[in-house]
Amino acid sequence: MTRKLLFTFLALSVAISSFAQKWAPVGNNIKTEWASKIDPSNPLPEYPRPQMVRKNWVNLNGLWNYAITEASAESFKSEGRILVPYAVESSLSGVGRRITKNDALWYERSFSIPKDWEGKNVLLHFGAVDWQAEVYVNDQQVGEHRGGYDPFSFDITPYLKKSGKQTVKVKVQDASDNGFQPRGKQCIINTGIWYTPVSGIWQTVWLEPVAPAHIENYYVVSDVDKNTMTIEVDASTSEGDVVKVAVLEGGQGYSAENPSSKVIAEARVQNGKAEIKIDNMKTWSPDSPYLYGVRLTVTRDGKVVDTVEGYTAMRKISIVKDKSLNAYHRMALNNDPLFQFGPLDQGWWPDGLYTAPTDEALKFDVVKTKELGFNMIRKHIKVEPARWYYWCDVYGMLVWQDMPCIADHSRKQFPARDKEVVEVSAAKWSHDSFLGGTYCDIPLEWKSNFYREWTNIINAFKNFQCIVVWVPFNESWGQFDTPAVVKMTRELDPTRLVNPASGGNFDFSCGAEGYGDIIDVHHYPCPAMNFFDRKFVNVLGEYGGIGLPVEGHTWNIDRKWGYGGTKKDSEEVMTIYEQYLDMLKVFVSTGCAAAVYTQTTDVEGEVNGLMTYDRKVIKVDIPRIAKGNKSVIASMPK
Repeated sequence: MTRKLLFTFLALSVAISSFAQKWAPVGNNIKTEWASKIDPSNPLPEYPRPQMVRKNWVNLNGLWNYAITEASAESFKSEGRILVPYAVESSLSGVGRRITKNDALWYERSFSIPKDWEGKNVLLHFGAVDWQAEVYVNDQQVGEHRGGYDPFSFDITPYLKKSGKQTVKVKVQDASDNGFQPRGKQCIINTGIWYTPVSGIWQTVWLEPVAPAHIENYYVVSDVDKNTMTIEVDASTSEGDVVKVAVLEGGQGYSAENPSSKVIAEARVQNGKAEIKIDNMKTWSPDSPYLYGVRLTVTRDGKVVDTVEGYTAMRKISIVKDKSLNAYHRMALNNDPLFQFGPLDQGWWPDGLYTAPTDEALKFDVVKTKELGFNMIRKHIKVEPARWYYWCDVYGMLVWQDMPCIADHSRKQFPARDKEVVEVSAAKWSHDSFLGGTYCDIPLEWKSNFYREWTNIINAFKNFQCIVVWVPFNESWGQFDTPAVVKMTRELDPTRLVNPASGGNFDFSCGAEGYGDIIDVHHYPCPAMNFFDRKFVNVLGEYGGIGLPVEGHTWNIDRKWGYGGTKKDSEEVMTIYEQYLDMLKVFVSTGCAAAVYTQTTDVEGEVNGLMTYDRKVIKVDIPRIAKGNKSVIASMPK
């Protein structure tokens, strides 16, 4: 090797080493095995939107400059580097700092526009930012978004320079549980069932070019009784443009990255809709999760100017009465009664908090839940990235989707919360009755924001066929005007069931007016149905929580607990779990239509997961528990 080549090689090695040293996970808490697989130059490289795939795009995940300033600040000086898209409080961000409602979190990075994007509009996409985001391109504000769980985008074409480096800045404010926004289990004082806050960018950021005429969105409603799909299409088009929809052969294990090319039916979109007949229809179910490919195109002057790849499924969720003397209401999938049984899934990670370290990790939870013999997941007061629902679609996992709560029912003064926040958050929780519960005294500003964010969440995720139930409220946390909220939910999506209030504070008028479908009781630790109403589908929305701490795999927090205490080993957990299964079968035979076991994984101070928080230890015997779970599902009278 010549001296010149040696010098070049050494300089390159130093540069690579220097780059690698700019990021490392922080903190001394447990981490998943996927943390070590993250490439800081390209974290989460998968196209983040499997229902709307375009091949030409640029991922902006990676190391950004960041700073934390006063909320009123209009500029910032970089304090270091943060790994996007991991929340600033997380280990994987490389920062591990918290912000308050008086702070602003700033992000900045540069990017270049590929030369072959000339003549196209450039869209800047954010999978999710918690909670309020102001976005600037080349120091010009392009827009603002409020909402910690729904995706959003801006057309940044007018703000781009003709050439050279472009810059994007994001200013984020987030009050967590000291404000009025939906926040789920985030709490400034994280203890018990309340977890570390999540602030800032926590899902993928990316750019993509589109023609002036392009697909903006689409929504598929399947009708298994008529063998048809109705596809509603939003497109930015002009007179003379032609929009077409093609349905493609798919299958089990469908891949959004490698869609099928065999067209089985197609139609032209007229007045924003197309109806397609599906011959030899294959339905989607947990046992046979068949997915059809979908391709949408926009043609102008005979030339295809935009193509979007996606997928859908033929499936129907409805209510039927069984043939028992009591004619219990049951949930049916594709007109067949099906007992839905699955874990309460918080969706938290010890290293990434809201964000799974990798797509492989995100898929892992879904696959393991399937292996454990469940057919459903209740996604608990959190909304996941689109790819999580994609994996549920691919593997055949039914989903109950909660709305992240805006408050809890505690009257206790949390020292980190303002007095007015505590006062309006309080409610009386009635577990097992139509009587006795009270609403939170929610101000109009809170309500209006709740309606807006819940609308955005439903519209953003209703294209994922795995979702079969919407759950707007849980255990009275931030609960208000239930009939009105349920009515709105039904109007936004009449194709799914609505579980108005999981765990109590039931409102009879939800059923009397025909809006709500489900009565959902919670009982810990053993299963029990302390309340039952024949006009509804009756479910056990939470039970279990058998605790087992596993040394070396617990969060760095003093209190480690499960409902009903903690057990000494896996065999004791299995014995109690199987006792609960036997009890559950009795309730199934007397009208219980679904059950949710707490929970998928440990989370921070909770050790009641079927897996440890770092996913390195499965606490139960997989074949044994799968056999028991499947026997409960099969026990429901047909």
